[in-house]
Amino acid sequence: MFRRPTVIATAASTPATSTAVTADAAAGGRELTGVDALTADGGIVRIRPVHPADRPELTALYGRAGIDSLRMRFFVAPGPAMIASEIDRLCRRASPRHEAFVAEQSGAVVGVASYERGSAERRAEFAVFVDETQRGRGIGTLLLEHLAAAARAQGVDELVGEVLPGNSRMLKVARDLTSGLRSRLANGVVDLALTTGADEAAQLAVDERERIAERASLRPLLAPTSIAVVGAGRRPGRIGHETLRALREYGFTGDLYAVNPHASAIAGVPAYPSFAHLPGPVDLAVIAVPAEAVASVVAEAGAAVVRAAVVLGSGFGEAGAQGRARQAELVRLARAHGIRLVGPNCLGIVNTDPAIRLNASFTPAAPLRGGLAVASQSGAVGIALLDHAARAGCGVSTFVSLGNKADVSGNDLLAYWFDDPATTAVALYLESFGNPRKFARTVRALARRKPVLAVKSGRSTAGARAGASHTAAAAAPDVAVDAIFAQAGVVRVDHLGDLMDAARMLTDQPLPAGERLAVVGNAGGVNVLAADAASAAGLRVPSLSPALRERLAAVAPDAAGHDSPLDLGAAATPAAFAKTVEALTVSGEVDSLLVIVAATRTNDVPATLAAITPVVDAHPDLTVAAVVIGLPEAQPTFGARRTPIFDLPERAVRALGHATRYAAWRREPLGTRPELSDIDTAAVRTAVAQGLAAGAGWQPYERTAAILAGYGIPLVTSVTARSKDDAVLAAERIGYPVVLKSGDPDLVHKSDTGGVQLNLADAAAVRAAYRAVTTAGRTECGALVQPLARGQAELVAGIVHDPLFGSLVMAGLGGVHTDLLGDRTFRLAPMTDHDAERMWRSLRAAPLLTGYRGAQPVDTTAVENLLLRLGRLAEEVPEVAELDLNPVLVGPDGALAVDAKLRLEPVGAEPDPALRQLRQPQ
Repeated sequence: MFRRPTVIATAASTPATSTAVTADAAAGGRELTGVDALTADGGIVRIRPVHPADRPELTALYGRAGIDSLRMRFFVAPGPAMIASEIDRLCRRASPRHEAFVAEQSGAVVGVASYERGSAERRAEFAVFVDETQRGRGIGTLLLEHLAAAARAQGVDELVGEVLPGNSRMLKVARDLTSGLRSRLANGVVDLALTTGADEAAQLAVDERERIAERASLRPLLAPTSIAVVGAGRRPGRIGHETLRALREYGFTGDLYAVNPHASAIAGVPAYPSFAHLPGPVDLAVIAVPAEAVASVVAEAGAAVVRAAVVLGSGFGEAGAQGRARQAELVRLARAHGIRLVGPNCLGIVNTDPAIRLNASFTPAAPLRGGLAVASQSGAVGIALLDHAARAGCGVSTFVSLGNKADVSGNDLLAYWFDDPATTAVALYLESFGNPRKFARTVRALARRKPVLAVKSGRSTAGARAGASHTAAAAAPDVAVDAIFAQAGVVRVDHLGDLMDAARMLTDQPLPAGERLAVVGNAGGVNVLAADAASAAGLRVPSLSPALRERLAAVAPDAAGHDSPLDLGAAATPAAFAKTVEALTVSGEVDSLLVIVAATRTNDVPATLAAITPVVDAHPDLTVAAVVIGLPEAQPTFGARRTPIFDLPERAVRALGHATRYAAWRREPLGTRPELSDIDTAAVRTAVAQGLAAGAGWQPYERTAAILAGYGIPLVTSVTARSKDDAVLAAERIGYPVVLKSGDPDLVHKSDTGGVQLNLADAAAVRAAYRAVTTAGRTECGALVQPLARGQAELVAGIVHDPLFGSLVMAGLGGVHTDLLGDRTFRLAPMTDHDAERMWRSLRAAPLLTGYRGAQPVDTTAVENLLLRLGRLAEEVPEVAELDLNPVLVGPDGALAVDAKLRLEPVGAEPDPALRQLRQPQ
């Protein structure tokens, strides 16, 4: 494909970048076993570094190639010596100037990619070669994605190469990799240059490729044409037997078999001794055998080319060290055979599509058909959700009990549901995240087209983070989850009942156009309770216009009043309800409508619902919910659009609030990552490298200031003084009045310990203050001398890095009130301009920034600029483990940090959201 690189490196040189790693460290982080990834057709390949033992497989790879393929790669018909030389090059020890990866499937190498880099260059020549029989599956693109990531980690900005004009496949692979592709035809070849950085357009293309691959990969699991149940015995009540019965009774439309060597039929389903004896191919194996026998069943299924498996039994990752080892081996075995795996220790899966009718689970009853897709890590929670959905009349499209999430995870399912026409909303019960950074990207894309609701357990503060900065101390484990959900538009609810209530409003119902809620009913007290609940749910119950009140008086003259909430009275007739609802729906003054019907001996609730049904169905764009009280057997929905009926007004209003906030998020722009001027990345990397070399940890003020200056983050001018005389000289240069602070970077609450002295007007005051501030911390750190700065309001801002979630940026009310009031918000990097604006607007103290009680508004653009620069620093320099700016003084003229604490730590192996790879075996 590409000509053999002419730059052959023999010596290693590490680029000057704080994020670069040595080749040994890179290989150690990836391990020679590599990672598993999906091909475009849903197959599984392993991407790993080349090592000398690959010589026979590489020789076979080139040996299988035809002469035309070899000519495309080498530009000539290569002889054995040229191919041997190429294999020697590929098998060289990895270094910052050379890396090579292979794609391996079922133990055979099916593709290879490499780069070679000249001395002290930030560009490298690359080459890719894929087995002829494997082309068109996206293997070359996968190899290039991983090669580009490895090159980027070594400081390579650009991969260059040459390709013949007729090599259309390779040109397409290059175009798919990045939007930053440059190409030029010269001397009969096309010169290509690919940027290694994943810009937004390139990342969107990667996400699209991943969704296509995931859908192909999970189709045999969720839409199989044939199923074999292994471990189903004759005795009812056992997991295997009941799951087989569930499949038969639900009416699976494909071929259904039992695998049992001791029976010819089980529960009316034909049985066969093994996979080898089955009369036809099988897409899905449902496995209900003891844990120690599962691996052999998977191996047998793999030999029969089964593409997916559900492992129902326990005894794996939840069962101690031995179970975890058994689970890791199970995943490795499944991947080697190209099998996608749900579980183990799970309840099973369901797909209600009439063309499939899949109930491979031992749930008590199959759910109703509908648009809600459900994934649950807990089997018991899954049962509760399905039971509640059935009783509430909420239909389900698919249900997946994830169990231990050994292979298929929530991220996989989110990608599958993105284009699933049967799914209109998604509900998740999560206990953990495998790759939360990828979850954030995947769920944000999905939530732009379908509501995503989630219950995430672990909200308690028992595991709160301990930190030596306000930012880290505030970043309890649940904070990162809230940040992901806020940025991605996920509807986070507090409990399962709330989840199902919200799902009923967001599955197949129109989204509210705004926050105006009208309440109409025949029970005044309940109406008032609904109106009271509206404020807490983020809704308004505004007064109706005089014209609308006049019309309501005409259609409901016996009502207690004609403003919202509207009390029609206990004796209200079905006709009065219908006419009132009609007047409200056509008024243009209502974004959502709540109808409350209290049952009495003198009214007919079913007749009332029947009367308003044609009115509600005739206005499919208006969000409507109903509350029925006092009728034990009340129906769960009414009308063709299945408008939900609740038993309490608070539940209905809370569900409407969730729908309204989600709709508002959908209407908001996505935001962009703006260009930021005055960023000196090279200087910051140098400072960070110096800090890490000096032992990491909390940094001296001078280095902290240098790092912040490199990203244009405004920090008050400071001079470090090691004696009283130095402090006086610094104060005189700065100009009185001045501030003295302890120079100890480990000191957190300086004002509480006497480590800050303000408004020092002369030399005597400076000398007196020097001893007080230096003894508050370590005296050898001296004191910081600063000009006295003033602002209209005090904020706090900072960064904290989490190895799993990435870096979070914090903003909040600052100064001495930071910890007392806890008014703060977090966002995950990378951040958009929209994220920065939402951060300060979401604070309870936001009115202080916009002109509270006649005060002059502060420069909120400067606040947003500060937050965006912090976000870019967090994104590009993950070695910033903690950064605290407190206080940040803001006013009409801008924003200025007057104190800063920064801690550096080296970054180890962390999830890469840009790389396509499956969950690693645990």
